[in-house]
Parts: sequence; structure tokens; C-alpha cells
Amino acid sequence: MIEFDENRNMAAKVKIIGIGGGGNNALNTMISSHLTGVEFVAANTDAQALAANLAPMKFQLGASLTKGLGAGANPEVGRKAALEDVEMIREILKGADMVFITAGLGGGTGTGGAPVIAEVAREMGALTVAIVTKPFHFEGKKRMKQAEEGLANLKMTADALITIPNQRLLSVSGKNMTLLEIFKKADEILYHAAKGISDIIVGHGIINLDFADVRAVMSETGMAMMGTGIASGENRSLEAAQKAISSPLLEDISIEGARGLLINITGGENMTLSEINEATSLIQKEAHEDANVIWGMVIDPSMKEDIRITVIATGFGKAVEKRVDKPVPSGLKRFSHIPGFKDRSKEIPPFSISVKEGNRETPTFMRRVKANERFDELKLDSPSDFTI
Repeated sequence: MIEFDENRNMAAKVKIIGIGGGGNNALNTMISSHLTGVEFVAANTDAQALAANLAPMKFQLGASLTKGLGAGANPEVGRKAALEDVEMIREILKGADMVFITAGLGGGTGTGGAPVIAEVAREMGALTVAIVTKPFHFEGKKRMKQAEEGLANLKMTADALITIPNQRLLSVSGKNMTLLEIFKKADEILYHAAKGISDIIVGHGIINLDFADVRAVMSETGMAMMGTGIASGENRSLEAAQKAISSPLLEDISIEGARGLLINITGGENMTLSEINEATSLIQKEAHEDANVIWGMVIDPSMKEDIRITVIATGFGKAVEKRVDKPVPSGLKRFSHIPGFKDRSKEIPPFSISVKEGNRETPTFMRRVKANERFDELKLDSPSDFTI
């Protein structure tokens, strides 16, 4: 008698966490748009905003710290609030194969808390993808600076990072579009990014992907490019593909040189194999010649004469250089005056970090907090002043 392991046939468990005001709003859009096959979780320091969210699972961050009144646009408060409830975060993320983290950067809760959640998710073994927005220019330099700092932290904690600059939305929206409509547009873009990936790994497509393939394309890749194109008519597949890889929303990044491509093609029942071939061929020509390309196809009768193509491109040279090939800095020499200190930085391979057995269950950021406290006691410069 042949026995089957039912767990092997189960779809990957995907969780989407919306953190902060912007992340919570994006979550509402995804739920209202009937995104299925995923678990929604809302996290916030603002108890009132959290109560109004549509997510079936909600948790308040830093209740004792913020008293449920929010982070006051202070990322440090957002970070501490997330650290306060890190065990709750671990419990909520338990069992997830893939974790999407969505947030609007520039404020307090999302900017400070998203990197903490990302690091916990990765250390628990989940493929972690952050999909975030950057503020409009009119929101001020301080908010933009905070967003950039949050972005830098996410680059070091999430497997892949997709960024949508709100300022670019002005270029694709009419002058008469209201602010609420523009923010709604941003939420829809975040929705399509999550849907484009989740649809082809949770069994919604005619051609689905092995989760291991998705992990291979998106794991530890740094900045990622996301584009969606919709078209109809005679050359609809080519037009949709071209729109997807030349989105005006992309910032300082293009598909050229990408070594990983995830393509989702969604169309009505009249979509042909020839159209799929045309679209994927066009996209592949723009990427690196040795790119790892995986794709899935979804038949959606409601699309009728339209074809929608979502492209996630990863593995850009700059991201690989920053995350893998960057040598250990010589800044360790600043501690050479300490008796018995020996600089072993040259002996350590890039990003080969040794962890004591007893610390394996302690998240990296918690070890950093403890290290910072110890350095404060010694009245030395914090080890977080330099980046490895």
C-alpha cells in the first residue's frame, strides 16, 4: 500500500501583515478586492484605527509604551513597540511559508516596526517580502528622511523589497484626481504585487509554481522591481508585457540585468499559448541572459478581453553587491585601544556570521539591543554605528 504525505500537497501558507496606518489601509483594499488564499493580519500602535480594520486577525503593538495612541510619527517608538511584542509577532507568524509586509514609510509604526517584523519572519524561516510606499514630496523632508532610513533597514532584513514612490503616482493620475483616489491607487498597486505572487503559489492558476521555485527567485535578493500591465485588443499580450516592465512608478530600477523573474499572466478563457509565448519572450529579452524565469497562468473569466501581466524582477547586480559581496568594514579598528582586543575582521568571510548555540532562538535585533546596552555600559561607540 502506497501512503501519501498530505502535507506535501498542501499549498504554501502565505500571511500578509499590514503595519501602521498605510499598511492597514492597503490591507483593507486587498480584503475588499477579495484576495483569497492568504491570511490577513493587521498590526498598529493606534488602537482606534486597528479596531476599524477589516482584517480577521489584529494585534496592538506596544500597548504599554504608546497606550494605544499611536507612535506619533516617530520610527523609534514604532521600533520599540514592535520589540515590546516580539513574542506575539513570533506566535502570529508561526507556520508561515511566506510573509508579505506592507507599510507606508515615513511615519512611526510602519517605518520602525516593519523591519522588526521582517527580521523575525526571516529568522523563523519564512520567505519575507516587504511591499512599501514612500511619501509624497509635499509631506516634507523629515518624513522622506525617515522613509529612507526605514527603507535601508528593510533592505537588510527582508528577502525582497518592492518600493512604490507615491510621488510617481502624480505622473499617472489626472489633475482632477483627489488625494483619497491617489492613495487608493497606491493601495491597488500593493494589492496587485501581493496578488501577482500569491496567485501562482496557492493554487489559483492553470499553471502554478512550486514554492521552492519562488523562494529561489526571491530569497535574499534585496531590491525588487514590480510592474503590472493590462491591455486588450489584437496585440494585448505584448502591450501588457511592455507596460509591466516600463511602469512609470518604478524608481531608479529597471528590469535590465535582473537574474530572477516571476511572471503572472492572467486572462480570460480565450487567452492563447501564442500570446503567453510573446509576452514571456519580450520580458526575458529585457532581463539578464541567464535569468531564472518562473511563470504561472491564471484563467479569470471576468477578465473577458483583457490580459493582465505582473512581473517581479529580482537579483539585480547592485542588490547582490550590497548584500553579499560587501566586505567587512575596517571600522572595527576603532576598538583597537581596548586591552586584549584583536581585529579579526579580515578572517571573517563576507556575511558569514557566527551565532552561539544558546542564541539561536534569540532574534538578531534582540542580540543587537543587548549588545548596544553592553556598549553603553562600557561607554563605547555603539556597534550599530557601522554596518556589516
